[in-house]
Amino acid sequence: MKARRRTGPTNVVKALVHDRDGGACVRCGTRDHLTIHHRVNRGMGGAREEWINQAHNLLLVCTVCNGWFEDNPRESYERGWKVRRPQLPSEVLVMYADGCEYRLTPDGVRSTTVAAAR
Repeated sequence: MKARRRTGPTNVVKALVHDRDGGACVRCGTRDHLTIHHRVNRGMGGAREEWINQAHNLLLVCTVCNGWFEDNPRESYERGWKVRRPQLPSEVLVMYADGCEYRLTPDGVRSTTVAAAR
């Protein structure tokens, strides 16, 4: 039997994202039922771009918010939770539950750029 090709992020990258996002959903802040969300969709069966599974394209989110992103695309794109091709995830700021926007890097670092009005 042929082994399945792995198309998702490595365990090391998942740990980077979990640490960067403080073990909480970036949208609502919950610590329950968390999953990794791709800002730029992988497409059917994964994608060939090396960056697709790097930390700047990934967010830690709860399963409720992950579904919400799909049901509310306009706001998801406006807040950087989703990114449209041909933009790269490093070019799009992400709104976190703390009300701040962050720039994400492939090595799992986030830096504050703008405090949003509440």
